[in-house]
Amino acid sequence: MDMKLAGLRVLITGASQGIGEGLAKAFACEGCNLMLTARSANKLQTLAANLRAVHGVQVDVLALDMTAPGAIGNVVAFAENVDVLVNNAGAIPGGTLWDVDEDAWRRGWELKVFGYINLTRAMYTKMKERGGGVILNNIGNGGQNFDFNYIAGSTGNAALMAFTCALGGRSLEDGIRVVGVNPGPVDTERITKVLRNHASRLLGDEARSAELMAGYPLGRAATVGEVADLFVYLASPRSSYISGTIVTLDGGITSRRSVA
Repeated sequence: MDMKLAGLRVLITGASQGIGEGLAKAFACEGCNLMLTARSANKLQTLAANLRAVHGVQVDVLALDMTAPGAIGNVVAFAENVDVLVNNAGAIPGGTLWDVDEDAWRRGWELKVFGYINLTRAMYTKMKERGGGVILNNIGNGGQNFDFNYIAGSTGNAALMAFTCALGGRSLEDGIRVVGVNPGPVDTERITKVLRNHASRLLGDEARSAELMAGYPLGRAATVGEVADLFVYLASPRSSYISGTIVTLDGGITSRRSVA
């Protein structure tokens, strides 16, 4: 199916690895021209060179720390004319209320929660001036599954869900769609580390992490490609009536709740 995205300009934050890298590859495959940001200049340059060679698309990169003073303004100057913004940068630390102190909590929220909000505020204004656009927020199903051991992340993700729905509920009046995606566990280096930590804490041996993976739907995490394909669809005109909502991609984990 033609997603009708060829030639559109897509900005992806946190694009150098994991889901962000997968997003860049998926949008390049659709013929999109990319603007990629992340902290690692080397990883960005390597990814950009590969995408140009394989897909023949334009790829511009900007290496920066999104939490640095003036960073949002720098990103806007770099990519103010994009058609699609994908907020993807950031990972909030795991742990209980007593494991995550105020400084760590604030650092995690500064990049992901306030980073998403501040970049959306700036890019929404630019999109409105041009007559439309799409803003996609990669959030995470921790915002739907309140976790004692991921309290900063659950709280931050829930806040981003509310932000996305509140903004997206009216954004079509400005020709802009705002949608959130809540992946569950995704097959990246990050989930490998998380499972090892959980196995160490719950089973007494980090090497037993595969036992925890076996409990996921189909006995596995989602692939990066499955997540990226959903973003491509949501960015496309094929989903032109979708705004102000969250799409969960977790194999049914969120719906497994039971009264017993």
